[in-house]
Amino acid sequence: MATRFRILGSGSSGNAALLETESTRVLIDAGFSGRKLRQMLHDSGTSMDEVDAIFLTHEHGDHTAGIDALKKHPNVVVFANAATSRAVQAKLKHRAAWQVFETGGRFRFRDLEIDAFSVPHDAQDPVGFAITAGQENDLFSPLRTITWLTDLGHIPQHVRRRMEEADLLAVESNHCARLLEADIRRPWSTKQRISGRHGHLSNDGVREILDEIASPRWRHICLTHLSRDCNSIEAVETSIAPLRNRLTSCQFSIVAPGGETPFIDLV
Repeated sequence: MATRFRILGSGSSGNAALLETESTRVLIDAGFSGRKLRQMLHDSGTSMDEVDAIFLTHEHGDHTAGIDALKKHPNVVVFANAATSRAVQAKLKHRAAWQVFETGGRFRFRDLEIDAFSVPHDAQDPVGFAITAGQENDLFSPLRTITWLTDLGHIPQHVRRRMEEADLLAVESNHCARLLEADIRRPWSTKQRISGRHGHLSNDGVREILDEIASPRWRHICLTHLSRDCNSIEAVETSIAPLRNRLTSCQFSIVAPGGETPFIDLV
């Protein structure tokens, strides 16, 4: 079985993705209610009872809201660094099955190798993940890396390196700078936080870094975490149009706020 990946939902209201291999099924973030996650998994042909682990990037509710529902699923292991696990556990009514990793290190879970690296975001100790599965020279399950970057204000060199080495890259294209500036719902301080170096990437910001890297390894790019008020599918499409024309061997998915992707087979 080839490695399969699906974004279950993405945006300010919640973020979660499903990664499946022949022997492992994990969630990357769990930012929806337990009921919503169970429905999303059902729609994907599986269930929470079949999920082996959850990998958390940081403690914000749009990435962790579903952890409280794990009291009904005690066998699901939750991987997080120490700061994230402490922040999430403090809000739980039960003790999650934590497996604590060190930011900047690598660990294995079953047939997955996970590189958890720091990202610049306004959380306790936020991380991105580069998750590798498969086998070298295996025609049916080749070695593939998925890099997950949903919340970060800029791209340091070590993050750029993980982006370059990805086969599938899920990266945020959070806001259109013009729409954010014109927004009347958000105070100036919030706009500054969003657009700051520990906030979120804009459409232009992510396009510029993708254009600079233009890795020949990229097979699929998912643009995620779109703001419902300060972005649109059309704005992202316009921004990346030259890049799409340049990277003709790479597929692009723009995930609408609250939207999803079909399964992507990494063959």
